[in-house]
Amino acid sequence: MAKPEMRRWGEGEFSLRYLQEADIRIPERRRMLEILKSFFGHFAAGRENVSVLDLGCGDGVLTHELLSVDSTMSSTLVDGSPEMVKRAEERLAGHAGLMFHIATLQELAGGGLDLGRLDFVVSSLAIHHLAIEEKHSLFDYVYSHLNEGGYFVNFDVILAPKSSLEEWYIQLWREWMADRERELGLESTCERVIGCCQEGEHRSRLDTLDAQMDALQGVGFQDVDCYYKYGIFAMYGGRK
Repeated sequence: MAKPEMRRWGEGEFSLRYLQEADIRIPERRRMLEILKSFFGHFAAGRENVSVLDLGCGDGVLTHELLSVDSTMSSTLVDGSPEMVKRAEERLAGHAGLMFHIATLQELAGGGLDLGRLDFVVSSLAIHHLAIEEKHSLFDYVYSHLNEGGYFVNFDVILAPKSSLEEWYIQLWREWMADRERELGLESTCERVIGCCQEGEHRSRLDTLDAQMDALQGVGFQDVDCYYKYGIFAMYGGRK
């Protein structure tokens, strides 16, 4: 049976609201996408037949951005929400070399889908829904499917190592959302959003940045590092 946290992503209204609010909810989201594109362009793009895996693809925004760097790449997009996969197909209509699959990250890590060899694996705000042992399994799956020299990059919510830091990080996030809402003349929703992030089931699955980078190193990744960080939001990864 699907967990309550994951069932929400199958609801069209919930998914649509998230997409509409993404630039408000996620600090420096556009800057994060530019950093991801720079990383991809420097380490992966330009090779022959670059193969990308987009984990928890949502509406396909990451693949869309990477295609602006390398229009010849192929990409496999996976998400557990049929609504999100539908929106990804709509966003990326007209691009060749794309495949779409409806599957949870747990199903993927369990070997339910063989996606072949990959040069670049990317994910955004999806893996934090997994328990730490599930993250280990997924990282191992990603590592086993990457070609030598391939990269994995994850942008996600993390758990602060100290409660005092978490309090400040949450305040930073609150200030970001409040500023964006004022600029757009919108009613404030930041407390609702923060409350959802800190609810028991959701928060219990968050792990520190160090724990996740240690997990990457544990399955064999090299050059593991944090590439970007804004409070509880971080981009990290490594090379096979």
